[in-house]
Amino acid sequence: MERFDVHILGCGSALPTGRHYPTAQVVDVRGKLFMIDCGEGTQLQMRKSRLSFSRLSAIFISHLHGDHCFGLMGLISTLGLLGRTAALHIYSHAELERLITPQLEFFCKDLTFPVVFHPLNPHEQTVIYEDRSLTVTTLPLHHSLPTCGFLFAEKPTSRHIRRDMIDFYHIPVCDINRIKNGADYVLPDGQVVENARLTTPAEPSRRYAYCSDTLFHPPLAESIRGVDLLFHEATFMDTEQARAQATCHSTARQAAQIACMADVKNLLIGHYSARYVNEQGLLQEARSVFPHVTLATENQKISIPRIKPSSSQAVLQT
Repeated sequence: MERFDVHILGCGSALPTGRHYPTAQVVDVRGKLFMIDCGEGTQLQMRKSRLSFSRLSAIFISHLHGDHCFGLMGLISTLGLLGRTAALHIYSHAELERLITPQLEFFCKDLTFPVVFHPLNPHEQTVIYEDRSLTVTTLPLHHSLPTCGFLFAEKPTSRHIRRDMIDFYHIPVCDINRIKNGADYVLPDGQVVENARLTTPAEPSRRYAYCSDTLFHPPLAESIRGVDLLFHEATFMDTEQARAQATCHSTARQAAQIACMADVKNLLIGHYSARYVNEQGLLQEARSVFPHVTLATENQKISIPRIKPSSSQAVLQT
């Protein structure tokens, strides 16, 4: 099965602690790496997670708070030291290019690759990246700065043609791809053989939604309905709901409520406040609302399996 893995590099919030790094993740889709946010020390965490710098294709920055982007210059410098030549594409609020360009000109004069900025509108839901197997769509969030999440969605694959039907109807090779893509087959005598007889369903596509940082935002639920895995910030416990509201963050209970409203398959929580010496209280609070919850931890890899519609299989972890 093709890879669709989420690597957690950092799951803390803005205040540094000895337990967590600031926010950063890498999504591995079929061997192509996509980074979401880039807090301080991200390049060190990539080393610890044994992720290849050369396979990093693009970086998506949710918003311009430092704990989500202060690691960019260190990462870009590291890529230069490693002799990267391929362009690095960064998708973010337009202001990031204005902030980073002078630093690149001062610290990375001899950079061996171009850094290409792609401005996005954090207030609208739109596809900002697409390749043969994947789309990335922005998810407007509600935070103290313009902020968006990201929805990573596999494109549907072709149906599987049955070998016994190929032999039975003597289907020529030139027609196989057309049948895989949904076409019926017409026999030499004009009889039509329906596609459903010739093929079996394609593997279900997988989707991952990343939502950090945000207030409790019910409109989000419709945009992420049914995703295989949702990462939702859970900075505070419900006892700190007033603090969460004041800082435009969510509680663990609110993250679980979004998971319920969106009917997601699994919930991953993170972006923990430094006030908590462990996160078990956050986990228990979330599980009291939604059962399929996992705590994010540094250097954790979560593999998203293909789950058939009738299955309740949970996310596999390694």
